[in-house]
Amino acid sequence: MNDQVQVRLEALRKEMETGQQRMQDLERQLAQVRDTMLRISGAIQVLEEIQAQAAATGATSEKGNSADELAETM
Repeated sequence: MNDQVQVRLEALRKEMETGQQRMQDLERQLAQVRDTMLRISGAIQVLEEIQAQAAATGATSEKGNSADELAETM
């Protein structure tokens, strides 16, 4: 009986270690995805500001400046 308990205890400890490693991997992946989304959000915001500036000044139609040219000036 005592041997069975010891074997089960060791198996559960290994499962716990495996689970902890998996959780650390998932947390690392989550942080990477969060960082990527933050960068994308920043890029979206910059492009929306460029687009709004271009629309407000009429630069795209009157002056012939594209959004790319405006982005280079910022």
